[in-house]
Amino acid sequence: MSDFTYDTVLSELGENGVRTITLNRPGSLNAMNRQLIDDVARAFEEANADPATRAMIFTGAGKAFCAGDDRREHVHPETEEEARDLVQAIQRATHAITLGAKPVVGAINGWAVGGGFEWAINCDFPIWAQSARGFFPEVSLNLFVTGAVTSLLPALVGLNKAREMLFFGDRYDAEELLRIGLAWKIVPDQDLMSAAQDTAQRLADLPPLSVRAMKRVLNAAALPDLHRALQLETDATVAGFMDPETTRRLSAF
Repeated sequence: MSDFTYDTVLSELGENGVRTITLNRPGSLNAMNRQLIDDVARAFEEANADPATRAMIFTGAGKAFCAGDDRREHVHPETEEEARDLVQAIQRATHAITLGAKPVVGAINGWAVGGGFEWAINCDFPIWAQSARGFFPEVSLNLFVTGAVTSLLPALVGLNKAREMLFFGDRYDAEELLRIGLAWKIVPDQDLMSAAQDTAQRLADLPPLSVRAMKRVLNAAALPDLHRALQLETDATVAGFMDPETTRRLSAF
């Protein structure tokens, strides 16, 4: 079977080993509800386990890559156990993207907000459309980031810039993200998918053993605290969900 089926994600294997995984809630700008979070984790886990898949493209259907948490469907955890279950589901998706065996090319279109911005950063080769934008609103909502970005961001852009991005939640366009090293490439909007396809095909054409070893060893050597970052982020995010101030800020957002 070449295609896997999920409620909110498309996973389609094209020719020559390139699989495209598409967030498919375009009417909600691919905002994250629990179903989407779980589907993303499963889609990447199953793609990594699929012998026919050699490289992946990660993108969003419609006008946005992912607009962050779905405000209309947000279910605030009532207990620490519920909060931890939700956050671990988010981290499971990052684990499958970042620490999965196979390379991931991001095709980032429109807005990438909060957890969506994190998923864009999780990609090995993030290509941003010229009009795409990203930001982190978490601190302003009394929450915390996930997606191992507390390790990835300082490694990519330096500690000072990471502080700026995470504390203040400023909005960044694709040109700025390229300048600071967070975007690998930017391309005209109409060229986004063809650029992603070309890159993914180059990866798929390389020997799979060495490609997977390179991804694994680069992450282990350059980002030795990735697993620790995921755990510390989980604890901080759970604490944020349990603070009454968070509920007040989310209801006003």
